[in-house]
Amino acid sequence: MPTAFVDILTDNFGEFSSGFWVTVRLVVVAFAIAMVVGTLIGAFRVAPNKWLQRAGGLYVEFFRNIPLLVLLILLFYGLRDKNGPGIPITGFVAGVLGLGLYTAAYIAEALRSGVFSVSKGQIEASLSLGFSYTETMRRIILPQAFRTVISPIGSLIIAMIKNSAVIGVALALDDLLKVGRTIQSRNFQTFETFFWAGVGYLILTGLVTVVIRQLENRYAIKR
Repeated sequence: MPTAFVDILTDNFGEFSSGFWVTVRLVVVAFAIAMVVGTLIGAFRVAPNKWLQRAGGLYVEFFRNIPLLVLLILLFYGLRDKNGPGIPITGFVAGVLGLGLYTAAYIAEALRSGVFSVSKGQIEASLSLGFSYTETMRRIILPQAFRTVISPIGSLIIAMIKNSAVIGVALALDDLLKVGRTIQSRNFQTFETFFWAGVGYLILTGLVTVVIRQLENRYAIKR
């Protein structure tokens, strides 16, 4: 490897490492939000109640059709606006909320497809045994649906990692991309600096890919 690449990494390893862990924290917290909200909205989408279906559909259409960057600006700058709500939200909170709520719409649709892959006979049998619809979804349908959509959810996690770069740009958080931009502004070695930023994202997506494949081999339902 050329000396310039090695020097960039060794001279700025602490900053790269700090940005890497900021990105990890962003993605982990945002994914937790996405799974909780996405599961709830997914349940709404397949509920027998039409109003719940419409509420779930409205959420999905709203968040899927707004660019993530616009959503981040609304959450951070819009909420902090003195002429608006005036909520003193931090950049990190706005970032994880924006990324989490945005990804939740896609999680909900993935789970909806997983629920539809489960035989309707199982729902009917559960209801005939005295289980409520909520208990049927929680104990019988959703566990199978999750196993069916392990691969799509893995793809969404990888997309979250890449989308997290927008947060650093929009909200000036010191994530991996923001750190790379700061280092590049000092040394003007654009290719070498962003090469290592790219390696950081590649490490994260590679680890997720390995974990998802292990989960698929162990839990995925073969159809």
